[in-house]
Amino acid sequence: MGYLFLAGAIGFEVFATTMLKLSNGFSELLPSLGCAVGYLLCFFMLGKALEHINLSIAYALWAALGIILTTIIAFFLFGEKITLPLIVGIALIVVGVFVVNLNSTAH
Repeated sequence: MGYLFLAGAIGFEVFATTMLKLSNGFSELLPSLGCAVGYLLCFFMLGKALEHINLSIAYALWAALGIILTTIIAFFLFGEKITLPLIVGIALIVVGVFVVNLNSTAH
């Protein structure tokens, strides 16, 4: 159940971050509200996930998957460039998450 909450937290974090970009510095009402609601739901679900998953594992997965998904959305929705240094940096994050998970005592 914890990983379902974590997946929801990741989804809402990516949604909220996308709305943050669309809010244009909080000058657009609906994206600003979407951002606020998205982050509230994100942290609620992350908190629920932490009842079942170790903090180090949950946060590593939350951050890494959030970065990857946000980068994909930025590429397709906002036309942001994906460069070699960006790919290397994201790959290092993924490797770091793998190492954290490999050496954890998560239940």
